[in-house]
Amino acid sequence: METRIPESVRERTNRDGSHVETVSVGDDRQVAYTEYGCSDGVPVVFFHGTPGSRLLAALFDTAATEHGVRLLAFDRPGYGNSTPWDCSIGDAGHLVSAILDDAGVESAGLVAFSGGAPYALSTAATHSERVSRVDVVAGATPPEVGSETPAPLRVLRGLATAVPSILRGLFRGQAWLADRFDPSFVVSQYTTSETAETADPIPDAVATVVKEDFVEAFRTSRRGAVTEFRATATEWDIQLDDIETEVCFWHGDDDTNVPIAGVRTVHERVPTAQLTVVDDADHLRTLLQSVPKALATYDGESDRRRSEASAHRTD
Repeated sequence: METRIPESVRERTNRDGSHVETVSVGDDRQVAYTEYGCSDGVPVVFFHGTPGSRLLAALFDTAATEHGVRLLAFDRPGYGNSTPWDCSIGDAGHLVSAILDDAGVESAGLVAFSGGAPYALSTAATHSERVSRVDVVAGATPPEVGSETPAPLRVLRGLATAVPSILRGLFRGQAWLADRFDPSFVVSQYTTSETAETADPIPDAVATVVKEDFVEAFRTSRRGAVTEFRATATEWDIQLDDIETEVCFWHGDDDTNVPIAGVRTVHERVPTAQLTVVDDADHLRTLLQSVPKALATYDGESDRRRSEASAHRTD
């Protein structure tokens, strides 16, 4: 497993706000996004995890370029450069529409990692005319299907609901430590020791981006993560059986952050869905292996666009 991150992308994985576009979604509310990949390629919106930021998509700049994808990665409210406010899962479609309008795009594919899953599925359910396809990678599951919900996630959801101030303090401390410790401090939250013993090690370049993503998530506020853990602790209010867009779930069978049993249940509720099981992959390795494959599905559309552009120049 090799993930190449060019220096130009490394320069973008920083915290100074460079290479960031912002779009207004209401009074005093801004959503920030960054573009990776091919500037004139097939548009795809990237949803980071919980917590997370737009910087995680830097891992896939090379893959997006190779497959002719214009990857639009945004900070959900309360993360990174986006204004903090109590954004619901149902608001996701409005955010995506604002980003697409700002980018001059009619419709786009969606790629969602982990805690980004409910927001991508909600967008597909409420704004289907703007969504061409959805790929959910190591996606979180609703609490009603999570009989195997890991204890740490139950604790985080409980704190977010009952004592959010304590959870904000916890995240503040974690971000402070992550900023000063080796990237393995963050990477260990998304990997399992059992998988690590047999799988290829996580490349240093990947670990650095994962760390930067985590730190960036809490750079200005802890409110985004607290709001999302509270929102996902109860019923998601997404009409999964109304989704008409093609949906593909990619999930590792060694994922202990989100056990695959709940994903199988959600997959069965989406009429258009298929499930691809990633063998011997934990949470992070599922991300690294699956997103490039998801982006590769846009090869045909990118070839068509190039052909039409060439024909237009000939005319």
